[in-house]
Amino acid sequence: MCGIVGFWSRENINKKKVLIKKMADKIAHRGPDGEGYFYNSSVALGHKRLSIIDLDNGREPLISNDKNLVLVFNGEIYNYQELKKELEDDGYLFKTKTDAEVLLYGYDKYREEICSKLRGMFAFVIYDKKNKLLFGARDHFGMKPLYYYQKDNFFCFSSEIKAMLEHPKFKKEINKDALKMYLMFQYSAKDETFFKDVYRLNPGHYFIYKDNQLNIYQYYELSFNRKEQDYHNLKKRLEEELKESINYHLTTSDVEVGAYLSGGVDSSFVVANSKPNKTFSVGFNYEGFDETKYAKELSKDLGLTNKSVMISADDFFNSLPIIMYYTDEPHANLSTVPLYFLAKLASKDVKVVLSGEGADELFGGYNEYYDPLLVRMYLKLPLKIRSKVRSICQKLPNFKGKNTLIKYGISFEERYIGHGSFLENEETNKILADDLKSDEDIGMLLKPYYNLVKNESELTKKMFLDYYFWLPKDILLKADKMSMASGLELRTPLLDIKLFALARTIPNKYLVHRKVTKYIFRNIAVNSLPKSWAKRRKCGFPVPFSKWLRIDKYYNLVKEAFSKNYVKEFFDSCYINKLLDNHYKGIENNGRKIYNIYCFLVWYEQFFA
Repeated sequence: MCGIVGFWSRENINKKKVLIKKMADKIAHRGPDGEGYFYNSSVALGHKRLSIIDLDNGREPLISNDKNLVLVFNGEIYNYQELKKELEDDGYLFKTKTDAEVLLYGYDKYREEICSKLRGMFAFVIYDKKNKLLFGARDHFGMKPLYYYQKDNFFCFSSEIKAMLEHPKFKKEINKDALKMYLMFQYSAKDETFFKDVYRLNPGHYFIYKDNQLNIYQYYELSFNRKEQDYHNLKKRLEEELKESINYHLTTSDVEVGAYLSGGVDSSFVVANSKPNKTFSVGFNYEGFDETKYAKELSKDLGLTNKSVMISADDFFNSLPIIMYYTDEPHANLSTVPLYFLAKLASKDVKVVLSGEGADELFGGYNEYYDPLLVRMYLKLPLKIRSKVRSICQKLPNFKGKNTLIKYGISFEERYIGHGSFLENEETNKILADDLKSDEDIGMLLKPYYNLVKNESELTKKMFLDYYFWLPKDILLKADKMSMASGLELRTPLLDIKLFALARTIPNKYLVHRKVTKYIFRNIAVNSLPKSWAKRRKCGFPVPFSKWLRIDKYYNLVKEAFSKNYVKEFFDSCYINKLLDNHYKGIENNGRKIYNIYCFLVWYEQFFA
C-alpha cells in the first residue's frame, strides 16, 4: 500500500524536483518505507512506499524495459501471478516479483482493458511517453482513493487531496456547494469534493489526460442478476468463494498479516478462516459501548493473540482534528474515530490487516434492509393516503410512531436516501446559513442511480444505492484513510470482485429472511463460528457521543466551536446552538446532527480557518 502523486505542467525540471517531493512528503504516512520520483519536461510523478511484496526490489516509479511507460501504483493485485504468467508467455521480461510490474506490462499489452482483468484494490497512473498521455484507473468498488484537479492547463492527481495543496498552481478554495449534501449524507457525497475543482475518480472508471484534455470512461458498471437457484448448492458455492477470497487476501504478502476483530459476524468469520497470529480490537470505556470482551473470547477459543485499546471521551475529542486532517474532507461517521485508534494499535505489530468491510453490501446486512411487519402492512395503503397522514403528523406533538408515519408517507425513492442518512431537506435548510439554503434536494442526486434499477425490488434498490454512495464514500474511505494514517494496509476479503460475481445472483429471500438480515452468510458462518456469533445482530462501532454531549466539559467544547465568528458563514448560529442546548437538557436527541456540524467545523479549522 502506498501514496501516489503527480502533475503535468511545463515548469523546469529543477522546479519539478522540488515540488513533487514537497507534495509527496504530505502523504508520507501512506508509505513510510521508501520514496521515488520521476520527472521530465512534461510530467512529475512521486511515490511513497509501504513494502508488502518483493520488499527489496519494488521501488517506484517503475519504468518499463523500453523506457516508454512509467507507473505509480497504490494497492494490491491478488491475481497478479496468473496475469504475470500470461504476459511472460507473450515474451514480457520481468525485473521484479511485484504486482506493480504486472500492471505496467498489462497496460502495454491490453491498454485500458487491463482494468477489467484485475482482481484487487487499486489506484494507479501510468505515464505513456510515446503517446504523450497519462492513464489513471481506480478499482471496481473504490477501495483505493484517487483525486484529480484540472485548471488552466494544469493537471495533478494524488491519493490524498492535501498533497495537491502544495503545488503553487493549485488554487485552494472551499466548495460550499458540497455542504448541504454532506449534512444529509454525513459524508462528502458529490463527485466534486469540498475543495473547488478537485474531483474523486469514481470506482470502476479510468481517465486519459492528453493534449490538456481530460476524458473519463467507465470500465465496470455494477449490476444485479437475481435468479432462483437451489439454496444448498448456492450456499456451498458461496462458502468456497468466501474461503478462496480470504486465502488470496491472506497469502498475497511477504510480511505478517493480522486482522481486526469486533463483536460482529463479519470480522469474526474472516478471523476464523484466516487464523492470523494477532487480532486487534477497540472499545469505549463507557458502559454498554465495549465489544472487546467478545473479541478476546473468540481469540482465546481460536488460540490467537488479541490486543485491544480502550478509548475515553478525551481521546475521542482530542483526536478529531488530526482525523479530519487525514480524511481530507469532513466525515461524520462516528466509527471513523475507533478505526483510527485501531489502526494505530495494529501498526505497532503488523503491516497488513484483514477486515470485514463489504459483507453487509454483498449479503444484505444492514438493519434498514428489513421492514417490520407493521410497516409492510402500512405500505400497502395507497401513497396518497400515506402522504396525507404524513402531512397531518408533521403538525402534531410527538407521539409513539410519529416518525414512522412521517418516514413512510413519501415514495420509496424519496424515502431511502442511503444507509447512514438521516436529515431531510427542510431541516437541512434550517441548519444552513441563508445564502446556502437551496431547493437542491437529495432526490436530484439519486435519481440517475434509481433510474438504473427502476425495475428491481426495493431491497436491490437499497443495496445498489449503498454500493454507489455509502460504500465508496464512507465505509471504504474511512477504512483507507484511517489505516494509511498509521502506515497500515487494510484488506477486505469479503468485498472481492470474483465473490461479487456470485453474490449478485442471490435471490432476495436468501439475503433477508423474516427478521434475519445477511441470512445466507450467517448460515455459512455457523460452520466456522459459534451459533451465537453467527446470529448476532449488526451494531457497528457503538460510540457514546450523544451521552458525552450531556456532560458539561464536552458540551462546552462543542458550544465554543458553534459560537465562533466564521460559523455564521455556513450555518444559522441560533438554530445549531438551539439543537445543542436542547440535546444537553435532554429535550431532544440531536447527537448525530450536532456531530455532522461539529466535524465540518473541526475540518474547516484544519484546512481553511
